[in-house]
Amino acid sequence: IIKKINENDLNDLFDEIEHSNVDAIAICFLFSFINNQPEALVAKSLKNRFPDIPVSLSSEVRPEFREYERFSTTALNAYLQPIMGSYLDYLENTIKSNIPNAPLRIYQSSGGLMSINTAKKFPIRTALSGPAAGAVGAVFSAKISNRPKVITLDMGGTSADVALIRDFDAGTSLDRDVAGFPVRLPMVDIHTVGAGGGSISWISKDGLMKVGPKSAGADPGPVCYNLGGNEPTVTDANLVLGRLSGRGLIGGAMKLNLESARASIKELSDKFGFSIEKTAQGIIGIVISNMVRAVRAMSVERGHDPRDYSLMAFGGAGPLHGSQVAKSMDIKEIIIPLAPGILCAQGLIASDIKEDFIQSGRFQVNADWSVNIKEIMESLSHEAHEWCKSERIEKRKQLYSVILDVRYVGQNFELQITYKEEKKWKIPMPLDADEVVDRFNTAHAQLYGFANPNEKIEVVNIRLNVSGNFNKPCRPTENKTLIKSAIPIGERLVWFDDEKPLKTKIYDRTDFKAGFEITGPAIIEQFDSTTVVYPKDRVLVDEALNLLISVS
Repeated sequence: IIKKINENDLNDLFDEIEHSNVDAIAICFLFSFINNQPEALVAKSLKNRFPDIPVSLSSEVRPEFREYERFSTTALNAYLQPIMGSYLDYLENTIKSNIPNAPLRIYQSSGGLMSINTAKKFPIRTALSGPAAGAVGAVFSAKISNRPKVITLDMGGTSADVALIRDFDAGTSLDRDVAGFPVRLPMVDIHTVGAGGGSISWISKDGLMKVGPKSAGADPGPVCYNLGGNEPTVTDANLVLGRLSGRGLIGGAMKLNLESARASIKELSDKFGFSIEKTAQGIIGIVISNMVRAVRAMSVERGHDPRDYSLMAFGGAGPLHGSQVAKSMDIKEIIIPLAPGILCAQGLIASDIKEDFIQSGRFQVNADWSVNIKEIMESLSHEAHEWCKSERIEKRKQLYSVILDVRYVGQNFELQITYKEEKKWKIPMPLDADEVVDRFNTAHAQLYGFANPNEKIEVVNIRLNVSGNFNKPCRPTENKTLIKSAIPIGERLVWFDDEKPLKTKIYDRTDFKAGFEITGPAIIEQFDSTTVVYPKDRVLVDEALNLLISVS
């Protein structure tokens, strides 16, 4: 404390607040990650004067150094509090009146659930939580098919999200932008591009065709929806190429107009002198290139060889394009989950309730490392234990991990090292300094291509992550069948990468049983998505009823 808070200054400030009609207040002090008492003092005085105005403290939202990101995150949290608070109050009261004993949890971007009171206090934690749920759903789907290394492609109507899963872990990142503002919170590590079924094809000033990031959205949506859209989209191109059924989406409930789609693409084809189908193939090719760049950003650019991974395609549009993305990256296997269009919802069901506790500082990893952090670990462990009691998480369902933000002394940025993961309550002490050094150097070499084992390292953040391990959804069970292949429900001409369409068998996925095998070309239709199987690609239905596509 350099200068104590002056009560008279506070009263003058509160008078200004009263005349400003503010909806929420953010309090950010420069060193509150070390000492939160000044922020707490101001918050207490504010609550006494303005009991109905929500207050966000940076020492509670994110008690870490790097004040700019902490301030930005706290300001966004304050901005969201009135909006999310009223919505969550309505949701909570409605559910209580209909299902009185149902516990209500809200999803957060770190890939876990939180209580509704926590969500009201920290609504910024819900930013990007939808894609995070998809990644967690992909981890669950990968586990039941025993595929520990997976690159995900979650393609919906407006965007495509890519994550890299290693050892059934999607990983987290701390620094993200939300609507152009920096947010420092743990979020599932996902790369997003503007490539979805509604992405619009357009001609730029240089005369080249582009696809996205502008999207037709759900309303008016693609031209073929007949809801007022007039610009050609990826969905229109897929319909023109025969990859989508003219019967429509969601089991035929949403009709698609082929002639409208063709007419919208004809304007482009006339400008380039191509056929409508060739132009549609060009639209698909461009959106594939956009997604391939996202896959490269999450794999090759981080030192991972995508050929060592399976590609899991999901979302409403992911299975339509998974094969082309896989071929572009020389990936040999594609996984299509049982219900790809709702895998995000499955991720919600498969998630744990989660919280993390943080201590910032500068801790040299040396011979005295264990002694220096002993008190910190005990304090974090006590906080975690109290949280588990408040959330009524049984000891046998508690899962702990220690996450360290580590860097070489003199570096500006850190790497995350997950050090321990224990199902028993007491965190192992001491944390081994040599293992911390080894893990950091291995991660540094993986990401940057080099490491210096002789360089001193330091930890700047110690996090204790605790989660409540709830009941997981069961994998589907199927009786073994003597029949090895499904019966097609029809045929139609489908354009792949050739100059001519191919006669292609159409299958209903609900007919597929474990052990079924088919060879492409094929179109597999289901209520929530459509899967395109390229010529000579082989499809096997595994025991979890996921589709395993071997790329020819």
